Amino acid sequence: MAKVVAEIKIFPTETTVDLGELRKKIESALPPQTSVLRFDEDPIAFGLVALVARVIMPEEEGRMEKVEEALKSVESVGEIQVVNVWRT
Repeated sequence: MAKVVAEIKIFPTETTVDLGELRKKIESALPPQTSVLRFDEDPIAFGLVALVARVIMPEEEGRMEKVEEALKSVESVGEIQVVNVWRT
């Protein structure tokens, strides 16, 4: 089965959120067979820094929705934005 990589921008709820802890929470919240390839930081404005996660997952119906729901359920995640998706 093919794999899909999604680049997802994750906005924390506040500028004071510890991004290291947020990374750990995000990785542990993801569904099975889904993992983060890498995290980048994207400065937004006024001290707010978004995480950009590259998430790899199996290409199957409904998988992206599960990943989005998992990310939104993480404490300190304010908003998410899927930036790009591609097959590997």
